[in-house]
Amino acid sequence: MLKLLLSHDLPRSRTLSLLLITVLIGLALAPFLFPGTRALNTAATICIFIVLVASYDLLLGYTGIVSFAHTMFFGIGAYGVALTLDAWGATWGVVLVGTLIGLVIAVALALVIGLLSLRVQAIFFAMVTLAFASAFLILASQLSGLTGGEDGLSFQIPRVLTPAFKLLDDPLFGVRITGKILDYYLIFFCSAVLFVLMLRMVNSPFGRVLQAIRENEFRAEALGYRTVYYRTMANCLSAGVAALAGVLMALWLKYTGPDTTLSLSIMIDILLMLVIGGMGTMYGAVLGVTLFVLAKNYLQNLMGVAAEALAAVPLLPLIVHPDRWLLWLGVLFILSVYFFPTGIVGKLRKASGSGH
Repeated sequence: MLKLLLSHDLPRSRTLSLLLITVLIGLALAPFLFPGTRALNTAATICIFIVLVASYDLLLGYTGIVSFAHTMFFGIGAYGVALTLDAWGATWGVVLVGTLIGLVIAVALALVIGLLSLRVQAIFFAMVTLAFASAFLILASQLSGLTGGEDGLSFQIPRVLTPAFKLLDDPLFGVRITGKILDYYLIFFCSAVLFVLMLRMVNSPFGRVLQAIRENEFRAEALGYRTVYYRTMANCLSAGVAALAGVLMALWLKYTGPDTTLSLSIMIDILLMLVIGGMGTMYGAVLGVTLFVLAKNYLQNLMGVAAEALAAVPLLPLIVHPDRWLLWLGVLFILSVYFFPTGIVGKLRKASGSGH
């Protein structure tokens, strides 16, 4: 059953299996194990970014396509549901319509970009996607009457997903089951379903062709595969899943804006998470996102504790001062790339003798 669910793509490493099970249990029981708004927000962010990074892995890790437009598709999904909820009211029907609008626009745009530019060399495709992403970011920032401009757009979501809604009168295991908890589990289960679907996709005959194109495009073409068709399909599927991740982010934050969905810094974060976890593995997205989001949210606090503990030691409190957390995050990234050049998943699989 488990093999079927994972499309026979098992972790192939005991340590990796334990890490993935730990992440799964942590996310599944997050509201009960880590009560508090900040912890719940961190867990929801991890769920959403696992989907977003895994969808980018489908493009970069499995097909070998470098694109800088992934946050644009993420933003289209978020703005699609945000604009419809803001205009037509907070109902489930509007959520569905907004999701479909965002999904269709993202896939159509990915199709146009793919057909126009996937025939050219990789660097030119990357530049084209960067131009599209920049243009969309400027458009969203300047159409303030529609999108809220730089300030973004706040909107209402169905009441059953708000903190005001109480599912049970009494707490369950010490936690009150409010709409916020239901919102979290909606995101958790949607993310799990999307991840399993992507895992199935990359282990299907379609996914094998994508990997063949990544390894040697000319050989795949010589074998009779229309590589442009497969690359365009991968681009559209990746964009569609990214748009759905954007919908989840909008439903969680009840807000969308250029800084939360369209920023180039998010694109850089996606690349870092993918490199840390390991490209072309899917499971790499899980570990890369978890480590990166936890470090981004809690490294500063840990450094504050370390600075206080080392207060009596000369110089060290200055080195580990919480204000330097971005510097240490960069150092951790450099060390992870140096010691895990194939990502954490690649290293663990190699250590267990099952790496490629």
